Amino acid sequence: MRAALKEQPLWHPSELDIKHANLTRFMHQTGFVSYEELYKFSVENSPEFWSLLWDFCDVIASTKGKTLIENKENIEKAQFFPEAKLNFAENLLRFQGSSIAIEFYGEDKVRQTLTHDDLYLQIAKVADTLRSWGIQSGDRIAGYLPNLPHTVIAMLAAASIGAIWSSCSPDFGITGVVDRFGQIEPKVLFCADGYYYHGKKYSTVDKLPEIIKGIPSIEKVVVIPYVNIDFTATDERIFIWNEIIEKSPAHKISFAQLDFNHPLYILFSSGTTGIPKCIIHRAGGALLQLLKEHQLHCDVKPGDRLFYFTTCGWMMWNWLVNGLASGATLILYDGSPAYPQPESLFDIAVEMKFTHFGTSAKFIDSLAKQAVDITTSHDLSSLRMIMSTGSPLAPESFDYVYQHIKKSVCLASISGGTDIVSCFALGNPIAPVWQGELQTPGLAMNIAVTDETGKILPQGKKGELICLTPFPSQPLGFWNDPAGEKYHHAYFAKFPGIWHHGDFVELTPHNGLIIHGRSDAVLNPGGVRIGTAEIYRQVEQINEVLECIAVGQNWNNDVRVVLFVKLKNGIELDELLVTKIKQQIKINTTPRHVPAKIIQITDIPRTKSGKIAEVAVRDTIHGQKINNSEALANPESLEAYKNISELTKD
Repeated sequence: MRAALKEQPLWHPSELDIKHANLTRFMHQTGFVSYEELYKFSVENSPEFWSLLWDFCDVIASTKGKTLIENKENIEKAQFFPEAKLNFAENLLRFQGSSIAIEFYGEDKVRQTLTHDDLYLQIAKVADTLRSWGIQSGDRIAGYLPNLPHTVIAMLAAASIGAIWSSCSPDFGITGVVDRFGQIEPKVLFCADGYYYHGKKYSTVDKLPEIIKGIPSIEKVVVIPYVNIDFTATDERIFIWNEIIEKSPAHKISFAQLDFNHPLYILFSSGTTGIPKCIIHRAGGALLQLLKEHQLHCDVKPGDRLFYFTTCGWMMWNWLVNGLASGATLILYDGSPAYPQPESLFDIAVEMKFTHFGTSAKFIDSLAKQAVDITTSHDLSSLRMIMSTGSPLAPESFDYVYQHIKKSVCLASISGGTDIVSCFALGNPIAPVWQGELQTPGLAMNIAVTDETGKILPQGKKGELICLTPFPSQPLGFWNDPAGEKYHHAYFAKFPGIWHHGDFVELTPHNGLIIHGRSDAVLNPGGVRIGTAEIYRQVEQINEVLECIAVGQNWNNDVRVVLFVKLKNGIELDELLVTKIKQQIKINTTPRHVPAKIIQITDIPRTKSGKIAEVAVRDTIHGQKINNSEALANPESLEAYKNISELTKD
């Protein structure tokens, strides 16, 4: 059994919400009377849907072309709009004038505002500099940067030429940077002098000599002064941002007209079990898919103020930046989300009048654990949507948002990934929000749930998330994988001809989804598949527990569930608390879910994007080497899992 979810929606859109939604306007223009009818059409007539969306979003292109999909029947090889010619940066820079394009807020209280004209001019100058250095279409440009306006400028300058952009956050160590950028051989590296986090200043430039040494392809380095670290460029390859801006005479951008499927981004897998995979994303696919997500699923309109807490090493940065194409003002933030106090981001939300607030499920959970109440202390009257991703949002976190943040808001728990630089499941601004559910599959994302054999499962049954037909933001492939063998193995080997995403999910009677965790972290005691999120939901309701992580341990020719718990300060795990945890799980799930062992731990290992690293813990307790601990935000935490004597006891 599973603990019952609430039988009534937590939120309904008002008549005005529905009337003024972009989604309603799209349905009226295309002749659909309900969302369900539109979704059915979008998955059954995918080429026509994407063409209608192209026109609705007014994609800027020198050629659209007539043919929509090549290799339509082969999802692995399919390509959308093979005749189209466009430029990604030109679409993001469609708005001009003195209206605000970007507002930046640094943890150190550094503020910066860029109008659309400011943004265009700086991109023109950086693009001009890159061209003068010989950068051409297909060259790689890397950013080792905080979430600064300069990062957006450098990326769009590269995209205007047709160069391929890749970035990671400045908290990566030298090995992590070299492991990623060394594979793709960038010619130019953009780097800040440092960054702020939780009240402290950290240097980045002190790592530069080793990074340049480890990546011989780097010909030029541009350093962005941000935290004012004393730095003198002694290498002739190093330039200062302000100098290249001041020296360039450019005032106009020459936008290269490129194929819809021209490479735009290289994103990296988390890499906790080996060298990160380099995932190549196509310009037209990212543009069109994210226009759909922003305008139809998130109801982003010109003048909206779009915020997502993210680093430049997480695909949500790429997701956020695309908001410029819909006319939103981007709100960028660099630093800790909980500094100097847990509600700091909401202070900024009030000041900057966010219309869209995006964050991680763990951030919302941490606010709930600290009993932070925003409803009476913060005026969030401008806020229309709260978005959550990174891990499943617990049903109780849905309750927390509506009880302690804002009652009248669309809470969109969304899910996709680096693999598709977008989402399979999204919000729906004209539909109710149900506790614990992602509102809807993305339009034209023909998803289903299957068992281990590939049999399609009905609503309410848990299984593998798959996609049955092509979509434009599928990766082009992996870097240094010319035959496509690694790419095929990652997504198509398990179910030939079908995209296998690696999430363990179920479909609901409300046409939504529940995500129970990653497939590779699914527990399998006695042959019964259990999603880790089912356990986390129960355990993290217990007041003494801050957070937890569950893994399967090979034991007596079977698998047993081992649960590690991080408790509040001053609390020790005793038999009484162990019993309380087991009872909570048993009563609200099944006896199979109850851990064989519960062990107190001081820290939970996480990736740089904040996801708990279940596979890394599982491999560690089995004595397997973690080949790339640099991918973790706190790799030292794994040491505590290596020699836990309780694991060897019956």
